[in-house]
Amino acid sequence: MTGQGRYTSDWNFPDQAHAHFLRSDRAHAELLGLDLSAALASPGVLAIVTGEDTKAAGFGPAPALIKFPGKNGMKLRDPHREVLAETRVRFVGQEVALVVADTHARAQEAAEKIVVHYRDLPAVIDAEDALAPGAPLLYPEIENNLAFDFEYGSKEKTDEAFAKAAHVTKLALDARRIAGNPMEPKAATVLYDADKDVYDLYVPSQGLTMMRHGLAVGTKIPEDKLRVHAHDVGGGFGIRGEAYSEYCALMLAAKKVGRPVKWVGTRAETFVSDHHGRGVKLYGELALDAKGEFLGLRVQWVINGGAYLSSPGGFTNTLAPSGNIVNLYRTPAVHGLHRLVLTNTTATTPYRGAARPNVTYLMERLVDEAAIQMGVDRVELRRRNLIPREAFPYKTPTGAEYDSGDPAGLLDDALKHSGFAGFEERRAEARRRGKLRGASVCVFVEPAGGGGSPVEETAIQFGASGNPTIYTVSGPSGQGHETVFPEVVAEVFGVRPENVTLRYSDPDGPKLRGDGTIGSRSLMSHGNSLLLAARETVKKGRDLAARHLEASVDDIEFTGGRYLVRGTDVSVGILELAKIYAAKGGSPLDTTYAMPAARAFPTGAHVAEVEIDEETGECELMSYVAVDDCGNILNHTLAEGQVHGGVMQGLGQVFDEAVLYDSSGQMLTGSFMDYCMPRAHELKGLRLFDRPIPAPGNPLGVKGVGEAGATGAVPTLACAVIDALRPLGVTHLDFPYTPARVWNAIKAAKR
Repeated sequence: MTGQGRYTSDWNFPDQAHAHFLRSDRAHAELLGLDLSAALASPGVLAIVTGEDTKAAGFGPAPALIKFPGKNGMKLRDPHREVLAETRVRFVGQEVALVVADTHARAQEAAEKIVVHYRDLPAVIDAEDALAPGAPLLYPEIENNLAFDFEYGSKEKTDEAFAKAAHVTKLALDARRIAGNPMEPKAATVLYDADKDVYDLYVPSQGLTMMRHGLAVGTKIPEDKLRVHAHDVGGGFGIRGEAYSEYCALMLAAKKVGRPVKWVGTRAETFVSDHHGRGVKLYGELALDAKGEFLGLRVQWVINGGAYLSSPGGFTNTLAPSGNIVNLYRTPAVHGLHRLVLTNTTATTPYRGAARPNVTYLMERLVDEAAIQMGVDRVELRRRNLIPREAFPYKTPTGAEYDSGDPAGLLDDALKHSGFAGFEERRAEARRRGKLRGASVCVFVEPAGGGGSPVEETAIQFGASGNPTIYTVSGPSGQGHETVFPEVVAEVFGVRPENVTLRYSDPDGPKLRGDGTIGSRSLMSHGNSLLLAARETVKKGRDLAARHLEASVDDIEFTGGRYLVRGTDVSVGILELAKIYAAKGGSPLDTTYAMPAARAFPTGAHVAEVEIDEETGECELMSYVAVDDCGNILNHTLAEGQVHGGVMQGLGQVFDEAVLYDSSGQMLTGSFMDYCMPRAHELKGLRLFDRPIPAPGNPLGVKGVGEAGATGAVPTLACAVIDALRPLGVTHLDFPYTPARVWNAIKAAKR
């Protein structure tokens, strides 16, 4: 806001060159050759990097994270992801060549002169079509385009449950592919120091260690030769965790030309080459007894993984959903089958909430449909099946253990704050005005925390001023780490937060282990590690204070930021002590602390009301109430901001957003002319409440909140719209609920 930020495109260096990527204009074709002669002769061109160059260098992005077996012991079929296309292109937007010139305009002009010889091949866009017999194969060695078949739960127990069920509800839903669209397009500047054989990369990232590791695996360059810088990041949402192909190619280019190389992608490149979110077809069956109690759940997901697998994308949509597949309901038997499929489209990856919104969307729609079909009130059906508070920690039939929660309390609060009891009166009043009004109440649970690193490590160091600097391996992309992390440490030290400076993703800082700003984990992992590091620092200070004050350690007390000799007025402040010892050339108070990566299960209950204009199909959100349990809340403003942002992204998925391809694989929604983003005026009547149950598994008692809004909003808004349309006979509608789509559904129902 003040112009003081530094995003990736704000980094500039003396004598820097500029890059432009030539991308495939077709979804599937053999690459027969490149004619570079005209491009190389173009003014200002310094180098052109092709697939032959990246192959010769041994470059290739990190493989997918799936190391566990699939159905019947199946191993992941992970296709090799070429940095630049070598023999074949497999999606529109795939990187074919990189041109480096003295200006970006010249690099782009030269790229347009490259002649590419293709032999077109048939493309397959839909995941279910890709599985069909005779479908075009993206890779001859990958049968039926099936990369992974993952099964969990007990088929035998679930079949038994369904056999004795009094009622079974079935649903098929399409969670459409959506684009992350961060404010800052994908970009990077790379510097290569030939004397030290070291690379400096300035990239948008959700974590230094994640990016550095991915680049090291992809390029075979040791991590200590990679210095990743990420200051301000214009939005993460899950898609900024990957070591993208472009970054690897830019590294090779910087080494080749001996100059810094800068690339800033366009919005069009963001659409076609940033990994997408969602893109899953969801099938579910819920078995109930005559009393409406849940007996069993069957689910099948068909996942559109794209032409190549992103590093975390397959894991996100296979193993990860099994952890909360039953949502907050007692469901004795579960069987899941998740099929990860390759298509001629951009790869998919975690997007805010990762798989949690899909899990909750399917389950909450099943519950609503079951209530209608059985003639049971939808709130009552939920109450009968919610996990009781006294059952926590609760182990699900798939082996996950929910740490704590009060589902019934959340539901009660949501109903109370939303005035749900008076909804039918509001529905009738809306009908008199010619509007269709619908309401919904949904509950959710989401696994939060964890990550790829088994530990989270932070550091506290003191400079000559005596003020502490705290270090984490990952920083904010809108979460407010720079506010809350200093507050955590300052409270322990008994000093003002402004005395504490946060430095994150700093290649010049201490070498720390840990993971990125992902999975609603930051305060659970970074925050708790800093808390324990601060406490350890205070313990160290007692010995130093005793020496300085010439007293016994047993007589030293610490309170209000000062070490006191018990029974006297003799004292020294912790910052004074740090300054004294720093001035002597040492930093005995410096502390590095590692703790196991924390996990928890945030929960919530959300209620929405919508109105639909029957003549236009336009949907209007009238009110939205969110009651969340994210454990102890350290900063209400930041927590509410996270829920607000998540709800907004959920609203976008439900009403506005969809990445669409035609049958040839050309993207139809590659700009903001065709891809609709949610607007501020769409989110009306939002009220946020909390009902915290402290997490028992970490000292701060926090659970994570970054993805709760999206996880709750997707099912809640969807169910509200279906509830509004149900009196007309509309019981099914796929995202996005645009006015045209809603209007057509209404007209079809009236025929």
